[in-house]
Amino acid sequence: MKIELSNKLKKLPPYLFIEIDKMKKKARDEGVDIINLGIGDPDLPTLKPVIDEMAKEIYKPENHQYPLGSGLLDFKKAVAAWYKERYSVELEAATETMALIGSKEGIGHIHLAFINPGDVVLCPDPGYPVYNAGTVFAEGEPYFMPLLEENGFMPDYAKIPVDIVKRAKLLFINYPNNPTAAVATRKFFEDTIAFALKNNIIVCHDAAYSEVYYDGQRPLSFMQVEGSKEVGIEFHSFSKTFNMTGWRLGYAVGNKDVLAGLAAVKENLDSGVFHAVQRAGIAALQLPIKWTDELRSVYQKRRDTLVEGLRSLGWQVNPPKAAFYVWIKVPEKFKEANQTSKSISSELVKFLLTKCGIVSTPGVGFGAAGEDYIRMTLCAPESRLKEAVERIRKVW
Repeated sequence: MKIELSNKLKKLPPYLFIEIDKMKKKARDEGVDIINLGIGDPDLPTLKPVIDEMAKEIYKPENHQYPLGSGLLDFKKAVAAWYKERYSVELEAATETMALIGSKEGIGHIHLAFINPGDVVLCPDPGYPVYNAGTVFAEGEPYFMPLLEENGFMPDYAKIPVDIVKRAKLLFINYPNNPTAAVATRKFFEDTIAFALKNNIIVCHDAAYSEVYYDGQRPLSFMQVEGSKEVGIEFHSFSKTFNMTGWRLGYAVGNKDVLAGLAAVKENLDSGVFHAVQRAGIAALQLPIKWTDELRSVYQKRRDTLVEGLRSLGWQVNPPKAAFYVWIKVPEKFKEANQTSKSISSELVKFLLTKCGIVSTPGVGFGAAGEDYIRMTLCAPESRLKEAVERIRKVW
C-alpha cells in the first residue's frame, strides 16, 4: 500500500526545530559534547509553587474529566486579573479570555476560523514558522512582510501591494520578536491598528516573550493601545514566562468575536486543557513579581555574557532588549570564505556544529529575510555560554 502525504503537508518545509533536534541527536550519537543554543526551551525548572499546586490538583477526581469549553472560569478570571495588574487593561473574563493548549496551538488553529481558500495571511519574515503553517493548512495564501534591521525589524505596511491588502484577512505580528528580539514601539502598534481598521484585517499579536525583558524596560502589550481590542487578539504563553514549555498551557485575550471563532474551531478539534494544569496556571499567574524578576536577572546575565563574548570575536551583535534570543549577523569573513554556499546562515550553523559542537539556528529557517543571520538562545548556563565563545575562538 502506498501512503502519500496531502498536498497541504507537501507545501510545508520540514519543521525547523525538528530538523535541528535531529542534527543535535546525530552529533551526540557521534560522541560530541553539544552546547545546545538552538531551540528556545528554558533550561530552568518550572517554579516550585506551580509544581506544588499541580501536585495537589492532580489527586482531585473532578479534574480528571473532559475539560470542555474555553477554560475554567477561575483560570479566565486569573488571566483578566493578571492583565489588569500588569498592564492596566480591563478584560471581561467570560468572553475576552480563553485557555489554549499552549499558544502555538491557538496560533496554528485560528486560520481555520477565518481563512477561506485564496485569502491572504500577512506573515512576518523572519517569523515563527507556525504563522505560515496554519495558513497552508487553511488553504490561504501567505504574504511575507520583510522585517529589516533599518526598520527596527518591524514591517512597513505601506510597501504591501494594494491587491494583497484587499485579500488579506489575518495579520500576524510578534513582539518581543522571535527571532530578532526586537521590541515594538507604541507608534507601530497604533499604525497596525489604523491599518487593520482601514482594511478590515484581524490582528493576531503573539506576545509569548512579553515577560522576558532587560534593563527594566517592560515591553508594551498590544492590548494597552487604544483600539486594539476592536481589531484583534493577543496570544500569551506560560512556556517562557514560567518555564512551563512541557505543560502546554497558554491563552488568548481580546476581541470576543475573534475568540469565539477560535473557540468554535477548538470545540471540533480538541477537548480543552486538563483542569489540573489550568489550576497550576492560576498559581503561576498569582505569583509575586519577584519570581519573574529573578528569571529576568538570570537571562540578563546570560545575555551580557554571550553578547560580549561574541563581540570579542569581532562578530556584529546587538544586545537584545527582550526575549531570550540573540540575533547575530553572519560575519563578513565567513561570507567571503563561503561565497558559493546556497545558504550562508545554514553554512554557519553547520560550521558551528561540526567544528565547535554548538547547535544554533539558521536565520533562513525563519524566512528569506533572515538569511544573513543566525539565532542563538540564552537557554543554557553562563558557563556553557562562555565555553561556546571559547570553542568558536579556537577555530575562528
